[in-house]
Formats: sequence, structure tokens, C-alpha cells
Amino acid sequence: MSDRVWYIQKCELFEQLSPSDLEVLESRARIKSFPRKAVVYLPQDAADSVYVVAEGRIRLVSITPDGKEAIHAIFEPGDLFGELAILGSEPREEYAEAVVGSKVVAIPKESVDLVMSQNAKLSLAITKLIGWRRKKLERRLRNLLFRSNRERLTGLLWELTERYGRRTDEGLLIDIKLSHQDLAGLIGVTRESVTLALGELQADGMISIGRQRIVILKVSQLAQAAGETTDAHTPSSERPSPVRRPQSDEVSIK
Repeated sequence: MSDRVWYIQKCELFEQLSPSDLEVLESRARIKSFPRKAVVYLPQDAADSVYVVAEGRIRLVSITPDGKEAIHAIFEPGDLFGELAILGSEPREEYAEAVVGSKVVAIPKESVDLVMSQNAKLSLAITKLIGWRRKKLERRLRNLLFRSNRERLTGLLWELTERYGRRTDEGLLIDIKLSHQDLAGLIGVTRESVTLALGELQADGMISIGRQRIVILKVSQLAQAAGETTDAHTPSSERPSPVRRPQSDEVSIK
């Protein structure tokens, strides 16, 4: 098995494809390596490929009119990104950047289109992925417009538990490494505001922040603060879930 096929299969959307379908995707796919801070694609670049994170971490970012970075999403090994290329040939509207040294598999749009035309399950899965991500962005936009910094942060923490929450003896660990600056970029506030809000949540007994760890201690209270219910998480069958993420048990809160 080639490295390209192995990396493509790490993406949950593709792992059940037949060998012939995988061959179609692999035939024109290319593995690309990016050092830390290198750009995978820029705004106005042609949306002619979709990407699978093979190693490292990629973030999707846009620049606000006042020159600040707004982080749309962060992708881990096994995640698909750049999927809006499937919907049309409009230029990219944001840029994708390697957070650390990373490898991605670039799959031409035409190859994905061909496999989707022959595989209804894949078409449905990608449609759900696009819809789920759009729903997340709309919810985050509402938070930016109508909620306080603390409410924005609790909403983001709740969102992260949907994807990265892992039960431990202590509580619900958010199993992804994110800095205060990452959190700030995801909710449109300053790093100092995130640090203050995290401290308030810890003082209230809602979360625990240790050395490179953040754990949700009171899930129902976090859900209430985020304006959600404890059963409001999207069913795993209707959203992408992490696939063999080579992550530690700790969350970097710097």
C-alpha cells in the first residue's frame, strides 16, 4: 500500500471505500510537506483540490478588516479540509496554514467528484460534513454578535467537547492542544480576555486548568452557560469524529 492510500484511509470519510475507489483518489493525489507557519493555500487561490491532514495540524484563518486573525477551524490528522472545492470553482476565501510541521494529501476535485458520483454513501457523508461545519460557523457567528466574552468561551468549550471530549476519572478532558491565543482567535477576543474568562470558570468550579490540561468538571453547568443542553451534542453518526489522532492525553493551555 502506498503512503498516499494509507493517509487517505486515515480520513474517516474514505476509510470504507473500495480498493477501486481508493485507486481513483490515489492516482492523482500528491503528498505535500509544510514547515511550521507555511501556507497550504491563500485567499483567491483556485479551489481545485481537497486535502487530508496526514501529519501535524492545519488551521483555517481569515484576516479581519482591522488586521486581526480569525480562526475558522483547526484540523488534525485524518481530517478533511478545503471541502468547499467540491461545491464549485469559486476561489478560496481564507487561507490554510500549518500550525506545526505538517503533511497533507492533496486530492484533485475531479477525482473526488468521480468517486462521489459512484458512491452515494460518500456523497451523503460529505454533504453532512459540509452542513455540520456550516452549522458550527453560524453558531459561532451568533456568539460573536450577541454574547459576552465569557459566554463565547463557554460556547467554544462546549463545541470542543463535542469533538474532542474524553471521559477521565477527573471529568471531561478536552483532548486537543490549544493555546490561549488559539482559543482567542476562535472566538474573536484577546488572549488576555481568554485567560481572564478561564480563570473565572475555574474559580466557579466549572473547569480545572492544570499544567497543559483543561478538564470540564461540571458538564451540565457548562452546557447551561453555553446555552445548550447535555443531550444537544450532534450524534456521532452525523458528524465526523477524530480518526486515530496521535495526540497526548493533555491539552496545552499556555
